Formats: sequence, C-alpha cells, structure tokens
Amino acid sequence: MHTVVLQGASARSQGERAYLLIRDQIITLKLAPGSVIEEARLRQELGLGRTPIREALQRLAHENLVSFVPHRGSFVTDINLTDLHRLTEVRVQLEGYAARLAAERASAGDRTLMEALMGELAAIDENDVHDLMRLDQRIHRQVYQASRNAFLQAMLEESFNLSLRIWFLGLDRGVRLKAAVEEHRRLLDAIVSRDPDQAESVMRQHVTGFEHAIRKVL
Repeated sequence: MHTVVLQGASARSQGERAYLLIRDQIITLKLAPGSVIEEARLRQELGLGRTPIREALQRLAHENLVSFVPHRGSFVTDINLTDLHRLTEVRVQLEGYAARLAAERASAGDRTLMEALMGELAAIDENDVHDLMRLDQRIHRQVYQASRNAFLQAMLEESFNLSLRIWFLGLDRGVRLKAAVEEHRRLLDAIVSRDPDQAESVMRQHVTGFEHAIRKVL
C-alpha cells in the first residue's frame, strides 16, 4: 500500500487500510476541502466494503478531517485561517515539548537515524518541494518517537496530519519550503547534541514559521 502521508506501521485490518487511504486523499487534497465524500466511489476505487469505509470515516471525523451533516451526508472539513491559528497554538506547545523530550531521551539508535536524516537534508534539492515534504514527515515523526511518550506521540500525529493538509494547500499556491531545510538541520543537531533548550526553541520557531508562510499565500 503506497500513501503520500507516511505511516510507520502497515495496515492491520481492512478498516485500518481504508482509514490510511482515505486520510491520504484528504491530506493531499485529492478529496478537496468542503467536498462531499461519495462512499460508493470510495468502495469501488479502494476495493473495500461498506463497513471498513464507514469505520474509517468515523475515525477521520474524530480527527477533524471529516464532518457528518444530518440528511446531507459526509464532507471533507474545510480549511480556514482561524483553524490554522488555533492549530499553531496547540502545535507550538506540543511539538516544542516533544523536541525537548527527544533531546533528553533519544537513544543511540534515534541519534544515528537523525544523523542520517541530516545527511539527507544536506543532499536534498531545496526546490523539490515534494521530496522535502516527505523528508519533513520523517523528521517530525522521528522526533515524536524519540520523545518516548506514546500519549504525546498520538496527539502530535493528529495535529501534524491537519497541518500537512494545509501544507499541501500552500504548495498549490506557491509557498516555498527552503527555510525549513535549515530549521530541520538545527533541530536535529540540537537533539543529537542533547541540547533540550535549543531543540525546543528551534521547533517552536519552525511551527510558527509554518503559519507565517501559509498566511502569505492563503
């Protein structure tokens, strides 16, 4: 199963598969914000039955990616600047704290993976926004994992997916991600160097910079 939005574990059930594939379509804007969700089309396209599709939509509704309107059907939730700001308020705290914990708790294996990610950053074409998006996801999720807090990781995953959808909208409107390369490098270096204050500061700067970049194009 190939999805643009990276997922560490493979699908364990038909419901999980439906969730990952529909989530991917929503986040990458294949299912546009505000659009109606046609369950029959999804069943045919994904080769899945009614029950796993509905289980997936219920889960996506819980994560604020789908909304149900009585007597009208299911819709992809819209995107607006108010949501962007409120999401940033949450992420700047959670992501900053995760970066601090990662700097304090990262294992030798975590640090080795982060050093490899820094090597990829050094070699990446900064104009290839899709490659940078994929690398951005891997970096954030590696930080979450290194925090060694499963509850925090679950909350971060939900807010990060909402942010990814806004990133894809920004890409369609010309937002540039070049500045993110240097921020990622500084973040990973701080964690590998076990500098919690610097790690938290850089991550908070990265999250607020995301909002500023998006506001310029929305």
